[in-house]
Amino acid sequence: MSLSIILPVLNEAEGIAQTLGALRGLGAQVIVADGGSRDGTIGHALLHADLVIPAPRGRAMQMNAGAREATGDKLLFLHADTKLPAGAVELIEAALQTHPWGRFDVRIDGHSPILRLIGGMMNLRSRLTGIATGDQAMFMTRKAFDAIGGFPELPLMEDIAASNALKRIGPPACLRARARTSGRRWEKNGVLRTVLLMWRLRLQYFFGADPRDLALRYGYRPREEDA
Repeated sequence: MSLSIILPVLNEAEGIAQTLGALRGLGAQVIVADGGSRDGTIGHALLHADLVIPAPRGRAMQMNAGAREATGDKLLFLHADTKLPAGAVELIEAALQTHPWGRFDVRIDGHSPILRLIGGMMNLRSRLTGIATGDQAMFMTRKAFDAIGGFPELPLMEDIAASNALKRIGPPACLRARARTSGRRWEKNGVLRTVLLMWRLRLQYFFGADPRDLALRYGYRPREEDA
């Protein structure tokens, strides 16, 4: 199997080595697309990834930059704080024999027990709508990626926009094996507050709001304003 795993990262020095270490031995090409980290992320990544590249900041632009360098005919896009389930490579290979794209179910790790419920709701919503989120470790054939022109280069909602485009090619493979992702962004600003914010932003996106405005409401700031 020819699989490339692409990780868009920004200031992930604390956990990137562990994430990349878990990918060692999978037989996949591992590409880190860095959006301008200032905390030593690149140094850690160079020790573990097959390729580390600079990219314009923005998850979509970073994923697209990584995909341009990928040699695999199958692509997996993985967040830096997400861990794949056991047997992930074989599950992806089997899924892409019958589907052009897919994703895993997700489990959100953290202190709050509500995070388990949120993960379950995300999985159910995804199964009903065919929409995947980046936390669910989206994967696709190179052909499908090229057919949609890569991820729409939006500052937010790029995963939803890509899902909608991919659905026009075919339905996703919704794998029940669970990727595990960190609940840090939920817990940082309050779990319920973050969930309500994301629901509101997705609803506004559905009704045509500019993703750039939504990104600002979510907390995204241009690089020059970073701490």
